[in-house]
Amino acid sequence: MSGVAVVGGQRQQRLSDLGGAGGGCGGDELRHSDGPWQRAAGGAEAVHALLGPVKSELGTAHEGVVTGSAGLGALAELGAVRESWERRFEAARDECRSLAGKLRDVARAQGETDEAVRSSFAPVAGQRGGR
Repeated sequence: MSGVAVVGGQRQQRLSDLGGAGGGCGGDELRHSDGPWQRAAGGAEAVHALLGPVKSELGTAHEGVVTGSAGLGALAELGAVRESWERRFEAARDECRSLAGKLRDVARAQGETDEAVRSSFAPVAGQRGGR
């Protein structure tokens, strides 16, 4: 049985393709690296850190806006917009913090799964030549 399927005119690769012509023995190995997951987690943490001071920076930028501008109806709108942005930034920070942890969990879980699969083949690894 071929490891290649044609679906809708497109060629799809299957895991059995990685085994080479012998159908599972020799050839390339499917490998996992936690590097991309860890880098993505680091990026999410960096965004979390960058958004940290935004609320206080917005507060500083708005200091004194009310002084001398009594009667301007736009000030109420400006305050509402500021509060909206503060909520959005805080939500983005929370999401980045959560995402970083989830990405690290995926890297760990995938590594554990790889080891479990590798261990499950250990009993038959020495029997390759006996086919």
